[in-house]
Amino acid sequence: MDAKTIVGKFGFQVKEEPVSIYPFSPVYRIKRPDGEFIVKKTQNPIHKANRLMKYTKSLKEQGVEIVIPANISPTNPMTIDEVTYVVYPFIKGDFYTGEDREIKEAGYLLGKIHSLSDAENKYGLEPYEVYDFNNEEVKESYKNIVSNAATHNVDMNPQLEVRLLRAVSQQEELKLVGLPSVATPYDFKANNLVYVPHPYLIDPDNASWVPRVFDLALALLLFHNELASAPDEPFTPKQWELFLEGYEEEVTLTKEEKTYWPKAVEHVFLDEVMWLMADVEEDWQNPSQRNLFVSLTDLLMHFEEYRLT
Repeated sequence: MDAKTIVGKFGFQVKEEPVSIYPFSPVYRIKRPDGEFIVKKTQNPIHKANRLMKYTKSLKEQGVEIVIPANISPTNPMTIDEVTYVVYPFIKGDFYTGEDREIKEAGYLLGKIHSLSDAENKYGLEPYEVYDFNNEEVKESYKNIVSNAATHNVDMNPQLEVRLLRAVSQQEELKLVGLPSVATPYDFKANNLVYVPHPYLIDPDNASWVPRVFDLALALLLFHNELASAPDEPFTPKQWELFLEGYEEEVTLTKEEKTYWPKAVEHVFLDEVMWLMADVEEDWQNPSQRNLFVSLTDLLMHFEEYRLT
């Protein structure tokens, strides 16, 4: 279905076909006299979307700066041609630039979100269950990574394949150990925050029930992904200390989480970073993303510098 029809279902009458402001998924910014809005895909089918919205509204009610569905008519969210969309108010603010204050406040926000999670999956969010990687797909992905890198005269560290294969061998242990899980947006990256002036989460649509240290590992690895105003490398060890300083104002991690932290980082790299480096060749054409990928490989080789205190 065309974008004009989709936004029209929510009562937005536009003369021209809306153009997505995000290259990888339909995200439409709509202006009208009563404000600006974002129309985007959310979790599907509708019952998952409704659970998500209950979760985000609960966070909002408890003081978390997070976007929730706009109070518009008709129903919001809504399923259109078997795809579920939601309308959010457009939140004006500044983009993240890597300043110390921004990093510490982002860590505090993630800690606040984690601290408000119930011990059980109260909202029925999708549980994390990605523990089925195999050696063959890692080897194939590594070949693609090497090919993508070579196109831009980058030599990949062969130890990357070794670490990824090690992560495969560890996944069953991580699945069975019973690490504490939390309800979380599980996409806590700088491109999903605006500062107003404190960080405000503007894209919670990947919310899931996830091992808490996996969410921290995702922030460590990909917080600077796909944002032009962010540094073209992951957190430095000092910046990571700042992020944790903010986070630990709200959360005290368990001894078990700290013990399994290195394996959690390797697993999240396997799950969330490997495919970016292997499958999204156009990212390698972007010098900033290319630098980020190289820096992420270096981080994986030296993540003892990124301890949990």
